[in-house]
Amino acid sequence: MPPHAGEGVHPGPRRAPGGLGPHSAALPRRQLTTPQKRLQAALVEQTESEWQPQVRARVREQAATSSGMMVRVVAHFGFTANGSSDDGRERTILTPISPTYAAEILRLQEAGATESELHPVVAEAITESYFTEWGTRAKGLRADLTDVRSIEFEF
Repeated sequence: MPPHAGEGVHPGPRRAPGGLGPHSAALPRRQLTTPQKRLQAALVEQTESEWQPQVRARVREQAATSSGMMVRVVAHFGFTANGSSDDGRERTILTPISPTYAAEILRLQEAGATESELHPVVAEAITESYFTEWGTRAKGLRADLTDVRSIEFEF
């Protein structure tokens, strides 16, 4: 028994005369369900341009006021302290830095400071957190940061 019209058989999209693609009535429905790649890319870009600055600002504010941030430095570290036996050498250091130093670094970056202008603050921050373990050892130690290969900040 053949199916009645409209029962169990889906005819597919209607074709425009001459086989020139989908019928114009099908286009709006199709365009709503599958956005064009250019439109989709534009929507993603617009969303990120509005959303990312807000997220970055919030994370930077948190780093400067409560959580601090991580710093990864590959550089030559020399030391100045009474009785220090450590000769300077290249080190790769990943360490947390305090919100005080994070705020100073972020302020300098926003003011347009170059990476080399950040070196003294980064050296102080690393001395505090890594070399003197937040002031619990090596009193009076000062680390000098030279021959910097890279500095990366992580929030």
